Amino acid sequence: MAYWLYKSEPATWSWDQQVAAGATGTHWNGVRNHVAKQHLQAMQVGERGFFYHSNEGKSVVGIVEVIRPYYPDDSDPTGRFGMVDLKAVEPLKTPVTLQAIKAEPRLAAMMLVTHSRLSVQPVSEAEWAVVCKMGGLT
Repeated sequence: MAYWLYKSEPATWSWDQQVAAGATGTHWNGVRNHVAKQHLQAMQVGERGFFYHSNEGKSVVGIVEVIRPYYPDDSDPTGRFGMVDLKAVEPLKTPVTLQAIKAEPRLAAMMLVTHSRLSVQPVSEAEWAVVCKMGGLT
């Protein structure tokens, strides 16, 4: 199983909105970066990811799950990009800030630290475990 991180500005789409979408979830659209597109294409149903509030808050706040694999993004007039559907699984008991992630030596190679602008990124199994523990999940 692969793990992921999804970045969203809370003013555009927040964790609370993701939770409110319920079990039917919502699509993760608007990605217009080819590397992020490749990550979306690699995702499988059941894989989990961190929901990260970017710009405002700058922290991992919850866990989401892929409920529909890659398909065309109808908001893309070029037809080159796609999206997946996600549902909220659970919040972190304690949000894990970018500052805390950068201060943790075991997360020095995490893409959130090394490629901070990428909106969809993979997370290693070891990084997943560290961030979950930092967020109060076992």
